[in-house]
Amino acid sequence: MTSELVIREQTGAVVRLVLNDPQRLNALSDLMIAALSGQIALLSQETEIKVVVIAAQGRAFCAGHDLRQMQAGREDADGGRARFTALFASCSAMMQALSALPQIVVAEVQGVATAAGCQLVAHCDLAVAAEGVKFGVNGVNLGLFCSTPMVALTRKVAPSVAMEMLTTGEFISAARAREVGLVNRVVAADDLRAETGRLAAGLAGKLGLALRLGKAAFWAQHGLPMPQAYGVAGRAIVENMMAPDTAEGIAAFLEKRSPDWAGK
Repeated sequence: MTSELVIREQTGAVVRLVLNDPQRLNALSDLMIAALSGQIALLSQETEIKVVVIAAQGRAFCAGHDLRQMQAGREDADGGRARFTALFASCSAMMQALSALPQIVVAEVQGVATAAGCQLVAHCDLAVAAEGVKFGVNGVNLGLFCSTPMVALTRKVAPSVAMEMLTTGEFISAARAREVGLVNRVVAADDLRAETGRLAAGLAGKLGLALRLGKAAFWAQHGLPMPQAYGVAGRAIVENMMAPDTAEGIAAFLEKRSPDWAGK
């Protein structure tokens, strides 16, 4: 355990980061954001790690920002403006650092994910959710439009779906979240960790270089006009092809044997 708020567990090339503040529904307090940011910074340098799983303890995956902590800021001389600006800036930086990790990041969603908690799921590359889990960007019900969660949400689901969630503040089910592309798999609650583990282990069995290059190219080309997107993808696939382990992987396939990768 490197922090009481975030527990790190490692199995081979897979790391699980477990949000561990169930009494506060794993809210993204200043301390939680700092703890996650620290773990993400470490992982960004750990080339032997291929997959990062974001999980949580308790009945909520993450309930978003700590509203009590935010309200306390209103007692400041400026009414909280500086504190709110710093909070959303640090949270946005943490979310972007998560997306920028070279590893494939998988959300393991065992409980409700609301507001910035839903944003956290959307920033992961893949997501597995338990049946019965709900997702929402519900700030509008309190008079606060979820503008920062909107950024990640609109990059995962269709604009019409995102706008409905943002303006109505209504929850969507895990099944609906899978239907609209927010999550990839929905399983029985008792099978959640095992299914996420199977997915992570399968990913960890791939060539790490290919995953790193592929993930970087995926997000770099995303949203670009087609000619520029092919330019990004073309450079990435040439670099991938030039790798000795890729040459070995292709040779192994043609020779009907398992690859002997030096870099794993």
